[in-house]
Amino acid sequence: MSVTLTDQDKSTLRTAAYGAVALMAAADATGKPGKVAAEGSVALTAATGVVGHVLAEYPKDSDLGGRSVADLADRVLPNLTAAMVLLKKQDQTEADSYRTAVLVAVETAARAAKGQPGPVLVDMNRKITEALDAA
Repeated sequence: MSVTLTDQDKSTLRTAAYGAVALMAAADATGKPGKVAAEGSVALTAATGVVGHVLAEYPKDSDLGGRSVADLADRVLPNLTAAMVLLKKQDQTEADSYRTAVLVAVETAARAAKGQPGPVLVDMNRKITEALDAA
């Protein structure tokens, strides 16, 4: 099956994926958020297929900032669900690829902190997974 994505669709996919990494970095604010963000972002660029081509470009047009983790989560979590809905309508394989790419990036981000990820990062990972699976 062929996947046709508009510029808006691509922006949604990028913003949601990089937003998930940003959420992990924000949740690790007392640790090494820069390292968390960098390693998670690099993991996103390793995706392949249609999803890989879309995620290879950082979402320059998106606002991934906010006054709090809650502000960021309010934007990112629904976008993750929307991205999965969009991809599932066109190609389940690409939807699965997107889900895997985001979860690998989130896991990579979580492991960027020294030792095992703490409870805050584990909880954020759970919330991101739930948003992906809500589609």
